[in-house]
Amino acid sequence: MLAIVDYRAGNLTSVRRALDSLEIPCVITGDPKIITAAEGIIFPGVGAAGSAMHHLRQTGLDRVITEAVHQGRPVLGICLGCQIILDHSQENDTPTLGIIPGECIPFSPELKEENGESIRIPHMGWNRVELKQPCRLFDGVAPESEFYFVHTYYTRPEPEYIIGATYYGQEFCSVLGLGNLWAVQFHPEKSGRPGLKILQNFAAYCRETRHAQ
Repeated sequence: MLAIVDYRAGNLTSVRRALDSLEIPCVITGDPKIITAAEGIIFPGVGAAGSAMHHLRQTGLDRVITEAVHQGRPVLGICLGCQIILDHSQENDTPTLGIIPGECIPFSPELKEENGESIRIPHMGWNRVELKQPCRLFDGVAPESEFYFVHTYYTRPEPEYIIGATYYGQEFCSVLGLGNLWAVQFHPEKSGRPGLKILQNFAAYCRETRHAQ
């Protein structure tokens, strides 16, 4: 069973529908006991960093997520859940979870597309991910695959945590990780077959990890 963390940051039902389509057992929950007992944790989200962190701290879910990572539990962050695992977000000038060193910053309107036109903000659409190091999540995913992005801010972690990058006016980190923690800026649940494969790979890793214990 995978736990989809409910911290009032939206995008939960689309993740559950994607997992349901893969016949992967899951539950949407904000209950720390259920999250702690799950084989793996999916930490999704859309919206603002400030309000998300406020709710996480109010409910104690900030500690639940942080402790799960430190205990080596499999965790997958998606979109906002990718951004707030860093130290700080410039959105709302928000101190975030501090699991991975780095900051979340906004795209500059001065950035240009390859054709010379100014980029549109938010970044919304389909883009590739160039892996900078091997990643279990991408097993069986073709290098030319594209994934669906919707975001105004992007992650800037310390270089050793960068797993994959995407180009949008500049190269930015779109996949990062540490041990059993992975985080993706795009939405795998909205990215067709390549995105579903990533969710499938994560679930398989969670089962293997549980059986190895």
